[in-house]
Amino acid sequence: MSDTDTTTIREAVGVFHSAETMEAAIEELEENGFDRAEISLLASQEAVHEKLGHAYADAKSLEDSTLAPRTAFVSTEAIGDAEGAVLGGLMYVGALVAAGAAVASGGSFGALLAATAVGTASGGLVGGTLAALVGKQHADNIQEQLDRGGLLVWVRTPTEADEKRAVDVLQRNQASDVHLHTIKA
Repeated sequence: MSDTDTTTIREAVGVFHSAETMEAAIEELEENGFDRAEISLLASQEAVHEKLGHAYADAKSLEDSTLAPRTAFVSTEAIGDAEGAVLGGLMYVGALVAAGAAVASGGSFGALLAATAVGTASGGLVGGTLAALVGKQHADNIQEQLDRGGLLVWVRTPTEADEKRAVDVLQRNQASDVHLHTIKA
């Protein structure tokens, strides 16, 4: 292979104007045999600015850009799971720390229960705050992209049959400006 040879990747691309239609399309892509690793989204505004050195005017300007930073799709359910894990984990840690302190001080069973309840509540408060931040950051990122023209979705399509399936799914789920393009790997 010479220095001028390059490997290319074919992709279907579309712009969604709501998170719900985008998530429905991604779910349908997965049901149609696309692996989640073959589906990517535009990264956050901060990541775009960091990589490109400027904010982008609108989603359309990045559809075919090989420089646009991408990220993996994270479903709303996964965000909820992460929030629950943060909340539950910190409640558990808070309860263990409080219970450990009560036991170490030679406290009674009643003191142990009271300390565990206080530790659980304080851990839950911290966990709830962190969980809310996770959800807010995700929602803010989606809103920023919608404000700039939509949510970009790219789907790798190694075969012509994949190209047709991806384009059909994107169009059926109300993506605009659906098309295929070739990028350098």
